[in-house]
Amino acid sequence: MIDKLEMLIALSRERHFGRAASACHVTQPTLSSAIKALEDTLGTQLVLRGARYIGLTPEGERVLTRAKAIVAEARAMKSDVVTARKGLSGTLRLGVIPTALASVDDHTRPFLARNPGVRLRVLSLTSHEILERLVDFEVDAGLSYAAADMAHDTPPGYEVLRLYNETYALVTRFAPDLPETLSWSELDQYELGFLTTDMQNRRIMDRHLEMAGITVMPRIESNSIVALIGHVGEGRAATILPRRTADFFAQQRKLAVIPLTSMAAASTDVAFILPPVGRRTLLLDAFVRSLSLET
Repeated sequence: MIDKLEMLIALSRERHFGRAASACHVTQPTLSSAIKALEDTLGTQLVLRGARYIGLTPEGERVLTRAKAIVAEARAMKSDVVTARKGLSGTLRLGVIPTALASVDDHTRPFLARNPGVRLRVLSLTSHEILERLVDFEVDAGLSYAAADMAHDTPPGYEVLRLYNETYALVTRFAPDLPETLSWSELDQYELGFLTTDMQNRRIMDRHLEMAGITVMPRIESNSIVALIGHVGEGRAATILPRRTADFFAQQRKLAVIPLTSMAAASTDVAFILPPVGRRTLLLDAFVRSLSLET
């Protein structure tokens, strides 16, 4: 039954029978037969069929929600049994906002060093994608913003473990006359590149600029920090990044990093978003304890 539920989840995620079969490491006929057997067992149609995958029936959507919880519990149980017998092992799955990717190893490296049997999977996700994947049991924890305007989106029972306060810097090309610091109100003299408006970092930037009393029309927009950095280096082109991320990319590309000052509110908490205690594996619990030891 667990295998069949996993195939239903894969089919819903991939929206294609062939890709779902590949993700489950089975042939397409095997996947189709498993879905049909699941429908026969439950006595209802789960999948809308046509020349291609169309979607799930209303009953299929309800089963999918339960399936995700059942499969997650089964995986957690298997992981806990292995951990209890052999010590910490398995894969820790983290969803991380793009602006925190440069600092995530500060928190994972010591844990991995102490536990050689543990593997790590890091996915670059937006803050809302992290919450969605936490609810769907697709990541174990998320490194994201703990902004006040996200509080209402965090599911009940989830814990916000604050790690550090994110401050910002301008990244631009080197020039002999660059100032040591800049105020937010002086940013309109640069051709700025920003992350796209669907990303929480962009909404934070827009809020800080509004507080500084300036309006900036970005010259470049992208959902990739690498793409933004790639355009920094000519003329007055620049971007605003968290200080840790700015330092990381500046060292790689030999760019200038100018801290932004003069606005006390221009910072944001970054935190691990954790599922309720009862939904955590022994592996995740051990990782959370390691974070407490570091702080």
